[in-house]
Amino acid sequence: MQQYLEPEALAWPLTSWDETAPFLLTPVTIDTARLRDGTEFSLVRRGDTWSVRVGWMTLMTSETHASEEALAERALARATRLASVLVGGLGLGFTLRAVLDRVPAATKVTTCEILPALVDWNRRWVGEFANHPLADPRNETVVGDVFDHIKRSCQAFDVILLDVDNGPRALSSASNQRLYGDRGIRACLRALRPGGVLAIWSVGANARFERALGAAGFDVEVLRVPAFRHGRKKHVVFLATAPGPDESSGSRAASPRGQE
Repeated sequence: MQQYLEPEALAWPLTSWDETAPFLLTPVTIDTARLRDGTEFSLVRRGDTWSVRVGWMTLMTSETHASEEALAERALARATRLASVLVGGLGLGFTLRAVLDRVPAATKVTTCEILPALVDWNRRWVGEFANHPLADPRNETVVGDVFDHIKRSCQAFDVILLDVDNGPRALSSASNQRLYGDRGIRACLRALRPGGVLAIWSVGANARFERALGAAGFDVEVLRVPAFRHGRKKHVVFLATAPGPDESSGSRAASPRGQE
C-alpha cells in the first residue's frame, strides 16, 4: 500500500536513528497528475530513490538511467550537424542532461513534455539528479504533445530524441501510439533536416516498428544498450538516419540492420 506524505515532511534530514527512516523505505506518493485522457501519473519516493509511475507500472527511476543517456550519446555521435536538437519526453531529465553535456554552446535544444507536472516535479524535487537541466539557458521547455510539435515542423531539427512511454509499444497512454505509427514516422522524417538523426528509446525490440522506419526511407540501426551502468538488463535504441541532401528516400529504404 502506498502512503502519502506532505512534501514538507521530506525536508527533514535522515540519520540511521531517525524514526522516520523505516517509513521512507515504503513507497511514498509525493504528488499525482492526470492527462486529459485520464491517465494518472505519480511521483513516488522510496528511501533515496525517486520514480514516476503510471498505476502499478514504473516508467522511470532516479537509479536507472544509463539507457536514457545512451539514447542521446549514440544519436549525437551519429549526427553530422548539431544546430538544433529536439528532446521528446522530459522524464527525470537524464536524456536532456546528456544532450546539454555534449552539444556546442550555440546548439538550440527544445524539450517537449506533455505532462506539466513532470516539468514542475523536475524543478521542485528531482532536478538535482540530472544537475538541474531545465535551468540551462540553452534549453527551451515546451509543455505540449511532442507529436503536435513535430507535425508543425519542417526540416527544423538535426536530431530528434524520443523517450515517450515505453517505446513503440506504448503502454501508459493510448494517445502515444500515434507517434510510432506510419503517420508519426513520416512526420519525424519531414521535421528532420537532410541527413538528420531520429533516435527512439524502447523497453524492448519491435521488428514491426523497425521495418516501418526502413520503409519510410530511414537507414535503421537497432542498438541494445545497458539499462543500468552495472548489470545485464538491456533496453533498445532505434537509431534512424534520414536521407542526405543527395539521396532519395527510395535509395535509403534498405533492410534495417541490428547491432548488439
